[in-house]
Amino acid sequence: MALFVYHLTHVDSSVWCPERGLIGASWNVHVELDGQLGEDGMLFDFGEVKPWIKSRLDDGIDHTLIVPTEAPGISISDCPEGICIRTTEPYDMEVRGPRQAFTLFPWKRITPEALASHLSTEMMRRPPARVDSITLTFEDERIDGAAYTYTHGLKRHAGNCQRIAHGHRSRLHVIQQGQRQATLETRYADWLADSYLVAAEDIVAEGDRGDWLRTAYQSAQGQFSLTLPAERCRILPTSTTVENIAAWLAGEVAKDTGTPTRIRAFEGVHKGATAEI
Repeated sequence: MALFVYHLTHVDSSVWCPERGLIGASWNVHVELDGQLGEDGMLFDFGEVKPWIKSRLDDGIDHTLIVPTEAPGISISDCPEGICIRTTEPYDMEVRGPRQAFTLFPWKRITPEALASHLSTEMMRRPPARVDSITLTFEDERIDGAAYTYTHGLKRHAGNCQRIAHGHRSRLHVIQQGQRQATLETRYADWLADSYLVAAEDIVAEGDRGDWLRTAYQSAQGQFSLTLPAERCRILPTSTTVENIAAWLAGEVAKDTGTPTRIRAFEGVHKGATAEI
C-alpha cells in the first residue's frame, strides 16, 4: 500500500555548480510512502505527513548553500566564522559562515535526483510506524515564460533567510500598459540569471580594478562573508527582500524603456511581490 502527496512543500537553496558557479534553486517536493495499513485503515495520517517531512527538510538543506565537495576547485576549511569554502572553477569564490548555513556532500555535482534519493534514505533511518519506504522527488517548477535563478542573504531576517548564500528559481513578469512584455521578461531574466543580489550597505571591500566584491554582515545566526566576481553581482540600494527586488526592477525597467512598469517578482514557488513605477 502506498500513500502519495504531490507538492507537499518546496525547498529554496543555492547550489554550487561546476559549470555555472553559484545558482539559486527552488524545488517542488513530492513524497510517496509504502507500508502497512493500521487498524484505523490508514498508513499515515495526511495531517501528519506534511509537518513530519517538512520539518526534516527545513532543518536540513532548505535555505543552505549545497556544495559538492569533490567538484573541481573546491576547498573547505574551518574558520572563526565556522566554515570557509573556496572555489577556483568556474570562478573564484570565498564564503564564510556558521556550519548550519551549508550542506556538504562528497559528490562531484549536486542534482535534484541525488538529493531526493539521499534524503529518502536518511528519513528511513527513523521512519514513522508502519512505513516501509519513503521516496522523495525534487522537481523544478514548470514555468511558461521567463525565469531566473539568484542567490542572496537577508541579515535582518529572523529565520534562515539571514544565511548569506541561499537562493531561488523564480518567474519574472514585466507588465506595461496592462500587458505582459515577454521580450522584456526574457531580457531582464537573462541579465539576472545566476546572479548574487547584494545590498549596497553590505559591501565591505572591492578589487582595485573593480573585478570583485566582498559582502559581509553579522546576523542573529553569526558572522557571514562572501567574495565573488563583480560581474556576478547585482547591487541594490536596499536590502534584497522580494519586495525591494520588485521595486528595484520596476524602476530599472521603467528607466530603461521610458514606460511606467509593473513588476511581479517571484521568490521561488508561488510567492512574491508586486511593485509599480
